[in-house]
Amino acid sequence: MNTEVAEPSNPDDNLCVYMKGAPERILSRCSKILIEGEEVEFTDELRREVNKANSTFGGLGERVLAFAKYKLPCDKYRKSDYEFDIKFWKNWGLDPKQTLSHYEDVPGHFPMHDMCLVGVVSLNDPPRLQVDLSVNKCRAAGIKVIMVTGDQPPTAAAIAHKVNIIRNPDKEFNKMVERGMDKQQAWAESESVVVHGDLLAEKHLNEDKLDDLDPEKGRYLLDWISKREVVFARTTPSQKLLIVDAC
Repeated sequence: MNTEVAEPSNPDDNLCVYMKGAPERILSRCSKILIEGEEVEFTDELRREVNKANSTFGGLGERVLAFAKYKLPCDKYRKSDYEFDIKFWKNWGLDPKQTLSHYEDVPGHFPMHDMCLVGVVSLNDPPRLQVDLSVNKCRAAGIKVIMVTGDQPPTAAAIAHKVNIIRNPDKEFNKMVERGMDKQQAWAESESVVVHGDLLAEKHLNEDKLDDLDPEKGRYLLDWISKREVVFARTTPSQKLLIVDAC
């Protein structure tokens, strides 16, 4: 997620905060949406419409970015005399469930919540040529290929299918659950699984108090990588290390 405070071309206009990043990160910080040049309430219906577009683009294997902005009031935020916090600003902007009221009295703050969604953009970034053939050769040689990516799950699953890491998308665990199958049955019958990095982080945090010698510590990760076809999406560098250690 990238954030910038930009000066207007007209010095009499407001400064503006611009933010771009993963849709699920940006949308959670928006309370308004820009429609035909007007900022209106970001209702549940509009959220469903935007999320549907995001899922549709992701399902095509496209990478999606969301963009938001916040026009700063001139009476408080003037670049000439307001000292923006550029060192510790992430400390009060981490929690997407917050609102501006949680930190508006912090010196140097600028809004990272209650923003206005400008829109989403999809980018076509296809896999390199012959990656699918390389994956098939690895599989034929008895090598298991696990995909670890920063893409969102729908995009990751679509790309994994294009390069033969996931051969039958209908047999992916989460899709089977979405179709109404019991989780236990879906796990037993599924051939692949796409794991969100947030779920990995949650599971890892829950096991933090277990002794390192406890055989149940990390069991969730071993279960995931035991699947025939595995994709990890929205992963962080530290999570990638956990996956490598588990392998």
